[in-house]
Formats: sequence, C-alpha cells, structure tokens
Amino acid sequence: MPIETIYGNLQGLKSSQLKQLQRLYHQRLPSDCLTTSEFAQRVASISKEVGQPVCVYINRRGKIIRVGIGTPRQTQIPPLELPRYGASRLSGIRCIATNLKPEVPSEAALTAMVIQRLDALVVLTLTGEGFKRKGGGATGYVKQAYLAHLLPTQTDRTDTNIQELPFWTVSPPLSLDMLAKQDFIELIDGLEAEFQREFIAQEVDSDQDKVLLVGLKTDKMKDREFEDGLAELARLVDTAGGMVLKTMQQKRSQPHPQTVVGEGKVQEIALTVQTVGANLVVFDRDLSPAQVRNLETKVGVRVVDRTEVILDIFAQRAQSRAGKLQVELAQLEYTIPRLTGRGEAMSRLGGGIGTRGPGETKLETERRAINARISRLQKEVNQLQAHRSRLRQHRQSQEVPTVAVVGYTNAGKSTLLNTLTKSEVYAADQLFATLDPTSRRLIIPDAVTGKRIPIVITDTVGFIHELPPTLIDAFRATLEEVTEADALLHVVDLSHPAWQSQIRSVMTILAEMPETPGPALVAFNKIDEVDGDTLRFAHEEYPMAVFISAAKALGLETLRQRLAQLIDYVIAS
Repeated sequence: MPIETIYGNLQGLKSSQLKQLQRLYHQRLPSDCLTTSEFAQRVASISKEVGQPVCVYINRRGKIIRVGIGTPRQTQIPPLELPRYGASRLSGIRCIATNLKPEVPSEAALTAMVIQRLDALVVLTLTGEGFKRKGGGATGYVKQAYLAHLLPTQTDRTDTNIQELPFWTVSPPLSLDMLAKQDFIELIDGLEAEFQREFIAQEVDSDQDKVLLVGLKTDKMKDREFEDGLAELARLVDTAGGMVLKTMQQKRSQPHPQTVVGEGKVQEIALTVQTVGANLVVFDRDLSPAQVRNLETKVGVRVVDRTEVILDIFAQRAQSRAGKLQVELAQLEYTIPRLTGRGEAMSRLGGGIGTRGPGETKLETERRAINARISRLQKEVNQLQAHRSRLRQHRQSQEVPTVAVVGYTNAGKSTLLNTLTKSEVYAADQLFATLDPTSRRLIIPDAVTGKRIPIVITDTVGFIHELPPTLIDAFRATLEEVTEADALLHVVDLSHPAWQSQIRSVMTILAEMPETPGPALVAFNKIDEVDGDTLRFAHEEYPMAVFISAAKALGLETLRQRLAQLIDYVIAS
C-alpha cells in the first residue's frame, strides 16, 4: 500500500489538493505535545480549501500514519490494523480532526475514538473566513479546539444502560496556544496507568471469556423462537466457560451478506465491546468465513458463531478416545473452509514480486495437512463404527432388545439411565454433559407373561436446535446407536419453557438420519417442576406419553411397563 494513501471520499478533489494532503505525511510533530499551532492551522487550511472535514492520525513518535477526508467515523482505522490494541492500554494513536461548523465533537466522532481506543481526539472548529492572528501573523481558520479522551472507570457497566455512563471527557473550548501547551506524555501516562489498574482488577474478578452476545431476528422468526434461541445461546456460552456481559439484538428482513447485522450495528457492537470490556463476540447463527473476517476487522476482538461454541463444549466434554476422535474430526471439518483469508502470511493472493515461485504457500501446506488428518480420522471413525456394529451384532445374536435414549440436551437422559439401572454415569445440569454413548442392562417385566426380561438401554449424545452438520457427520458412529436400536425412548424436559420446540428439533434431526430409527416412546421428565396446566396440556397433546421424574424416581414403574409393551410390539412386527 502506498505510504501516502489518502483515505475517505476523494471524489471531486483536484490533484493539487491531493498533493497538499499527501505532503502532510512528510511532517513530524513533537512527541510531547498533541499538536502545534502551525500544524493545526495547516490542516484547517486544507480542510477549508477542499470543503470537507480532514482527519490526521499521528503515532506517539509524532509520525503521520493516516490522512483521510471525512469525519473520524468515516476515516477510522479498523481495530485489527492498529499497532496496539487491548483493554489495558490505548492504541498509541491520536487524531486531529476538523469540523467545518463551530460545534462540539459529535457523538459519532467520540464513538469512533472509543472503538479505536485513541490516545486523544482533537477537534478543530473552523471559522467562515480566515483571520489575522494577533501581532500580524499568518491567516488562520481555527476558531477554537476541543480535546477529548477516554475515561477509565471502575463502574460495573454490565447491568447499566451504556448510554448512561460517561466513556469519554470533552474539554471546554481551547485556543490553539492552550492546546499546544498540553503535556501529552503526562496525559497518556496517567490514562494508561488507570486503564491498567482497572484491567488488573477485572482480571482478578474473573479469568473467563467475557462475551457479548448478538442475536439477529429476521422476518421469518417468531418472537418466542428468537428469545428462546438467545437464551439457549447464553446457556451454551455459560457451559463453555464464558461469562455473558451483555446481549444485543438486531432486526432485519434478512442477514446482511458482509456483516450479518449491517454497518451501523457493527459500529454499535464495536463500541459496546470496548465499554463493557468484552473479549469475545458470539453470534446466534452460523457465520461465513468472510463474515467472521469482516466483523473481526471492524470490532477488534474474536468473533465466533453458535457452531463454534458447541464445538468448544464438545472438545471440553470429550473423555473417551472415541469422543475425542469424533470432536477433532468435527473441528477440522469446520476449520477447512475458514482457512482462506487468515492474513498475508497465509496467502499469496496479492500477487506481485516475491509471491511467485515453486513450492506451496503456508496456507496450502496447512490445508493439505488438515485434509490428510481428516482422512486419517475418518478411517478411525469407520473403524469405530465397525467395532460398535460388532457389539450390536453380538447383542442381537443373544436376542437382547436395545433401546436408545434420545432427547434434547439437558433433558435428563443420563439421570434417568442412572436411576433405572443404578449406574453412576456422569450427569449434571449442563448442556452436552454426556458425549459418549453408555449402555447398561435393564430388567423390565414382559408385557404378556410378566416375566423379567433383560434389555440394553443406551444413553446418547443430546440433540440441540439446528445441530451443526459437522457434528452429525463426525458423530455418525455414536448416532448409529440411535438408528440401530430396536426402539427409542424420547426424553423431554417438560419444565423447559420451549419444550414443544425442543420436541420438534429432536424429531427433525431423527427424520434427517440416513436410516429411519425405530418406534419411540415419549417420556416427559421433571414433572415435579411443572404446574398443573402444563401437565394437563401435555397429557392432551401426547396421550400415549409417560410422565416421570428421573431425579425423584416418580413414574418409573409405569415407564418400565410401557417399555415392555414397546419392545413386545417391535418383536411382534
């Protein structure tokens, strides 16, 4: 990129005006002052001539690093392009901006300062015509100046409307002489010391990922469906070990192709990231690789989607070799399409001298290595499938009926298995607490003779709304336990506000499986936590269901009898 690039809208500018702007790059300012009177007047003169605001960005060595036509909002530096960026310090860049009207800095300009974490923002308001300075000096256009900078605070912003808290301070109108006399080094040292103290205090409180949730409601979504989805995402983040600081919502007819939520909302997200101290933004939908790159460039922190959060939970939960194998496969299949565009170090797409020649790029090498790893993992998953198939065949040769326990994540499947079989399978009030299928022997009364007969009951991985395709593919060895079972026991958390949509989600996933699963018995769990109206409604809607409480061991004898009837039906058919 040329060193003298002029940013912003250059339409209508004369070549002489462009040269004036480019010559600003040649100037060097003292490192101990915000600006000099001469430099401020020079910028103001150019701004007056072109008839537009001008912004000049300066590093702490006094070097001009960016010149733009437009407001601070229009010319701001993307956070990822800043030389230093983080909650504990400022970016090391200050901005000198002109305002053609004699007004205080706008909220948009101050917001741009926050997003970039600028050392300071100096706004020069211009007069209608030039005037002679006292003593007969050169003509100047600066009427007065305002100095703004960020304002560290120990206030907890997470439970308060961000608009009610001061994120910045703006000085009264200053003359250029007063502005030039400001001790810039003392100002910055003091601010960064306060930011560092605040950052350390926050780190002591928590070492979790501090998350900003973003939800997009499209025209096709119902209000309740959208709210349930956001609540579930917050639960997923909590399960993954993150701490949700704030949730933001946006309504659009359809997602924006580049940024999902639109440019204006992205600016609001970037501001909120800074003001609440978030280090991760999580969207409630799948993002394309290009959308992730665009958002991270503008927001300045990591951006992930719902699928990536689920993959992270699976990675934490995987205990067995089979579970770890399937999680790694899912993560690699998710990663492959997202390799492109990870920076100049990973790509030769720019072309030109030094980018051509034999050999592979770093990007191509990494992609090839990942593809090779995926192939090896898929072979291991195939072996795992074959092993589980042999186990199932062994059970079938002994004519032992099998029942797979399915249901939405956290419906109580593992708790039910433990209660029925007196096992100690890990069970917790968490999403995806169980990844590996666990089979146990259960004795039930024969539906006809009343004799005690053994069956094998298998706990399976929990389902979730729009289960990521990469997980379905990678966990095919586990999910075969569902399709190969003689019957299903569909456990539903009746205490969950969205139990009906959870049933639909599970049925959708089952319908999309390669092989049609066996008949299912619906078991409504946690009946001790619901009111009478909910129970009556569920009875009316699902008259063939059984109602239980796995934790309190309620209705389990009825469940055993109904399982026996189901098995008898399967054998007879």
